[in-house]
Amino acid sequence: MKIFNKIDVYLLRNFLGLFLATFFISIFILLMQFMWMHVNDLVGKGIEISVLAEFFIYAAASVVPLGLPLAILLSSLISFGNLAEKFELTAMKAAGISLFRVMRPLTIAVMMLSVGAFFFSNNILPRSQMKLWALIFSLRQKSPELEIPVGEFYDQISGFHIFVREKTSRGELLNIMIYDYSGGFENAKVMVADTGRLAASADKRYLILDLQQGESFENLNQQQQRSTGTTKNIPYRRETFSHKRILIDFATDFNRYDESVLQDQHVSKNIAQLNHSIDSMRVVANGRCKEQSDRLLSDRYFGRENGHLLVMPQQVTEAEREEYNLDSLWARMDVQKKNQALAIAEEKARTYGDQIEYNAIMLDDAERYIRKHQIELYRKFTLAFACLIFFFIGAPLGAIIRKGGLGAPVVISVVMFIVYYIIDNTGYKMAREALWPCWAGMWLSSFVLLPIGIFLTYKAATDSPLFNPEAWKVKVERLKLKVKTIYEDKFHRRSVG
Repeated sequence: MKIFNKIDVYLLRNFLGLFLATFFISIFILLMQFMWMHVNDLVGKGIEISVLAEFFIYAAASVVPLGLPLAILLSSLISFGNLAEKFELTAMKAAGISLFRVMRPLTIAVMMLSVGAFFFSNNILPRSQMKLWALIFSLRQKSPELEIPVGEFYDQISGFHIFVREKTSRGELLNIMIYDYSGGFENAKVMVADTGRLAASADKRYLILDLQQGESFENLNQQQQRSTGTTKNIPYRRETFSHKRILIDFATDFNRYDESVLQDQHVSKNIAQLNHSIDSMRVVANGRCKEQSDRLLSDRYFGRENGHLLVMPQQVTEAEREEYNLDSLWARMDVQKKNQALAIAEEKARTYGDQIEYNAIMLDDAERYIRKHQIELYRKFTLAFACLIFFFIGAPLGAIIRKGGLGAPVVISVVMFIVYYIIDNTGYKMAREALWPCWAGMWLSSFVLLPIGIFLTYKAATDSPLFNPEAWKVKVERLKLKVKTIYEDKFHRRSVG
């Protein structure tokens, strides 16, 4: 019993060390990918270090659902690959320790990680997602850091293109050319000046541009049309100035986005809040559906108009039936009345069609809201279950291939994770577009990978040479020999006959 405890400690120490290393590597790679997607929101904004650190923390938390299963898959594959490559796993089996007994301490550790992943996705991830997207929206609204280059047009100020030929050490701009498109391309203004200085206002909401010794040219075509109502063209207005000050709307301060706006988003809710939102919206959707169906039945069909029955077929005589027969009424009309009736019918059909389309849009918004929340609800469970599945894929796969290190295990892990990501993303899109039920779409990857994990665990426990090329070569040779024997036996029988 004592040796088993030492083996458990040995296995756990190796596995947890590999898990921590692969987990941080996976988070780093996924974080770099996430930052690359939002590089335009970060570069050139003059963001403080504290804000960038906050962005990194929230972004790292958001990629944990992808990094954790990948780290478990890679660490379990490397761990058991090392054991098999060094014949430690063979020695354990020779001592009477089965593969399931070897996997037991690591299975308990992975189950604890899965429980932790569930609580993370339910309690920490919603808060980090809300803060992350509030921070991203804040960064998108912030204007870029003002740094006008020399010798090229600067277009980061909305409605302006600024060209500066030289700069002095004191910050003065020399030989400035400014194209002002803030009033539209047809009302473009052009300004040139010998020198100038650009600074932000005290409240950091405006830019103050002081120009010295210059000229401005302005297109007056649109102003002339507005003032006189004619199309007479005035090419431009020219102005010469010794000093000119321009005030440009340019908010350079960093303003935080209100996080309370994102509280109703599905990514910022835990399980209890998601269930409450789903139930509330389902009540609203059912109420809308019943209200619309009652209105259509009472106002639009069966001879009803505005709630009043015009003709009750079961209460009229045969003569009245003949009198109100549509074919008879249509035959008695002249051409003008027929055209008028067709126009009225077409207009009513168009109105009713628009009403039905509007009702469908209103119901679709509610259903889409419910689907988003259901997808997020199932995602919290699939993350924890994916951790277990990847362990039961990686551990037996490492025991079968008998390769440790960062060579073959990394390649196999990346391939398996890509397959998982494609399947999971396919199921997500199917659920999002209402082509499949939400539970089927979100559990699709688990349904596909779970049989693979069971199969690999069975093959590893029975010492099956699943990835041994020599074993497969022997099987192929046996199959060829068997086919050859059957063919020769049939040929011999035909010859004798």
